[in-house]
Amino acid sequence: MARQKGIVKLEGTIGDVSFYKTSDGFLAREKGGVDKERIKNDPAFQRTRENGSEFGRAGRAGRVLRTSFRLLLQNAADKKVTSRLTKEMIKVIQSDPTNERGKRTVTDGDLALLNGFDFNIDGKLSATLFTPYSANVDRVAGTLSVNIPAFVPGNSIIGPQGATHVKIVSAGAAIDYEAETFEVSVSKTNDIVLGNQQENAIDLVNNVTADTQLPLFMVLGLEFMQAVNGEMYPLKTGSFNPLTLVAINQIP
Repeated sequence: MARQKGIVKLEGTIGDVSFYKTSDGFLAREKGGVDKERIKNDPAFQRTRENGSEFGRAGRAGRVLRTSFRLLLQNAADKKVTSRLTKEMIKVIQSDPTNERGKRTVTDGDLALLNGFDFNIDGKLSATLFTPYSANVDRVAGTLSVNIPAFVPGNSIIGPQGATHVKIVSAGAAIDYEAETFEVSVSKTNDIVLGNQQENAIDLVNNVTADTQLPLFMVLGLEFMQAVNGEMYPLKTGSFNPLTLVAINQIP
């Protein structure tokens, strides 16, 4: 893979070289590679097949996790979140101590490795919310909750230019990675002025099926808005809205 540096950027194919545009710029690469049938059947490519199988499993697991939190991710995800999450899912699969290489799974791996994952690398929660919070998962009751003690928004939240208000958002999900299904619950605060007033303690509670045996995940994030002539407008760029995995509970 090579980067195009000339003034004129190309897209398409010339001879055996393909020119294309990506989020990293204009690139070029030479055609070629090993025949697909050989990769599928040749014993020499056993490791390649194993890696491919687990990579595909990681990609599907990442898609299910992203889909479960889709309502909040619409305004809080960067352009590379898919590849970043797949990379972390591969680490989870590789932590599986039970199954043999090529057959390792997300559910048998250590899902806690995902804790702290930022869905928006350009708007991290740790660089936006500067007030303590506690995340709690009660599997028996089926509740995933976040508590934020009383705070002053103007001192505790760093908003983008133009933002006048913010919502604190949370979601909890129970995910079945084998069936690729999920149950999710979303909770949000009312609009909070980004001022010097004291806000009361906040409790956001998300409910799923009580005593479920599925892995549980909870995210916490912020949605910034601007008030104009009495109307509230979301800042839809998404580059400022953080959303982070703050709690994961998995039955050993």
